[in-house]
Amino acid sequence: KNMEATLAVPIFRVSREIYTDDFDALYAELKPKGITVSAMLAKACAMAMEKYPVINAAYVPGGIKYNADVNVAMAVAIDGGLITPTIVGADKLDLFSVGRKWKELVGKAKEKKLSPAEYSSGTFTISNLGMFGVQQFDAILPPGTGSILAIAASTPKVVQQKNGHFGVRKSMTVTITCDHRHIYGADAAGFLADLADIIENRPKD
Repeated sequence: KNMEATLAVPIFRVSREIYTDDFDALYAELKPKGITVSAMLAKACAMAMEKYPVINAAYVPGGIKYNADVNVAMAVAIDGGLITPTIVGADKLDLFSVGRKWKELVGKAKEKKLSPAEYSSGTFTISNLGMFGVQQFDAILPPGTGSILAIAASTPKVVQQKNGHFGVRKSMTVTITCDHRHIYGADAAGFLADLADIIENRPKD
């Protein structure tokens, strides 16, 4: 029913390639400390929304509902379906707090012990299929939200570097699906540009 609820919403999608070499190196450094890729992506998206609160907003009859917190929901496959545990206030938490909260939520999800508030309060959703080697995909907009980000696999590619020489860099394709009633193409493109800057140039921020 949730999937069908937004089929009548006018949506559009924007994709962008993001290089992940520095992001992957930071993950290798933080993995022994309990930080997951999911936690890093959630925090990066929350940071990128600082300049684009409309991405975290929802269309309501008569206007736009701007949310005070960035509640990042991330899709998790469980027996019999899909659920979206939510990190409430991800924009106000540091990365290690996000990591601890996400680990707790995933544990509850697997045990089917999530409370409604822990899986139905998302204001922005991430769907990550990168671990399955997916090259690119589109995600369906959840009801009551303005956008969802689909993240594909990070794979090595030969690219031309700034010095003119060719080298190998890893990159992933991300695709954001947005409600066009209140989000415009420039908003989505700007958000993805900021997200790319965070992941490519400022992963330690």
